[in-house]
Amino acid sequence: MKNNKLYKQTLGFALAGLAGGALVLGYLQLNHTQDQAATGAVPTMAGLNTPPAFAASGMSQEQQIINLYKRVSSSVVNVTTRSFQYNYFMELVPSEGAGSGFVIDKSGHVVTNFHVVNGAQRFFVAFGNMEHSYPADLVGFDQRSDLAILKVKAPQNMLNPVNLGDSANLQVGQTTVAIGNPFGLGQTMTSGVVSSLGRKIQVEEGRVMSDLIQTDAAINSGNSGGPLFDSSGRVIGVNTLIYSPSGGSVGVGFAIPINTVKRFIPDLLKYGKAQYPWMGVSVLALSPRLAQVLKLPVSSGLMVMQTYPGGAAAQSGLRGGNQKVYLGNYEVYLGGDIILAVDGQPVKAENDLMNYLETRKRVGDSLKLTVLKGGRGKPVTLNVRLMARRDS
Repeated sequence: MKNNKLYKQTLGFALAGLAGGALVLGYLQLNHTQDQAATGAVPTMAGLNTPPAFAASGMSQEQQIINLYKRVSSSVVNVTTRSFQYNYFMELVPSEGAGSGFVIDKSGHVVTNFHVVNGAQRFFVAFGNMEHSYPADLVGFDQRSDLAILKVKAPQNMLNPVNLGDSANLQVGQTTVAIGNPFGLGQTMTSGVVSSLGRKIQVEEGRVMSDLIQTDAAINSGNSGGPLFDSSGRVIGVNTLIYSPSGGSVGVGFAIPINTVKRFIPDLLKYGKAQYPWMGVSVLALSPRLAQVLKLPVSSGLMVMQTYPGGAAAQSGLRGGNQKVYLGNYEVYLGGDIILAVDGQPVKAENDLMNYLETRKRVGDSLKLTVLKGGRGKPVTLNVRLMARRDS
């Protein structure tokens, strides 16, 4: 809620050759004097059971999409936020924003994006294309995953939970359907395909969002927090940002996989924040050149610099370095263990380990590390029981 214009947050794109474009969060900042009709509601999703696939013999694709919309649109909602800030004359001025969301249970919990609710003091949820909205409370949020949960105070008959799908087995080319509130227009449906999987996008402050679903279904400002459906009406992702040179859709949108969302929902409901698994270790990626200088038997992996007392890594027997040296302007510790693989998957960069923990593991899970003790000898296996990150 920085101003009364369309709010577009430009983010750094980690890939080369894309000059002239920007990553844009699909969130709409509204002028507080804007016509209320522009802040209509967004579609919803169906129940937590697996819906019947509309595989009726002879049914056209067009009719299938029509049926899908009829079945799930009541579960998608329009999220309106309101914040208050002082202007130059120290007058309190309201500012509104708009995004999307979807109902996940009969208690009225609604999933949306963190950047939709960030900085707001009041929240309202509208269903379908209804002009009437209901007040909501912010239950939990997590900036790292860009997820938030609201609880709307609406009648039970308005609460139609979506069906949460499984994003683990998605394939490029699968049909996608996005329903949301672009530009505050209200419930809008677009369709496309899964364009790519496992996208890593660097956003603000160097933070990396991993495993994103790329789709060419039109996503615009105001679509943030809305559901991305498969052809059976199951939610497979949460629409979050787009790559665009203009701020509008050019067919390159990104959604948070629903399996990531399902992983964080229990934490957000119980603790109001996400619980991230933590090893309690600092590492440095090993390069072939560094391995040659240090005369190590391997050319890739993660050198353990330090382990934190009482942390999961230290308790498992993982050891950091004890020889302090300087590589350029960096202080590093040599002589520690080298992590070669995590659960059998090779790790070559610091982000490999972090992304694996954040996307595949939960607090309390076990982790198998393949390690060279002291950087020498034969690899051994260490079992690590993950703890909650101390800053979670």
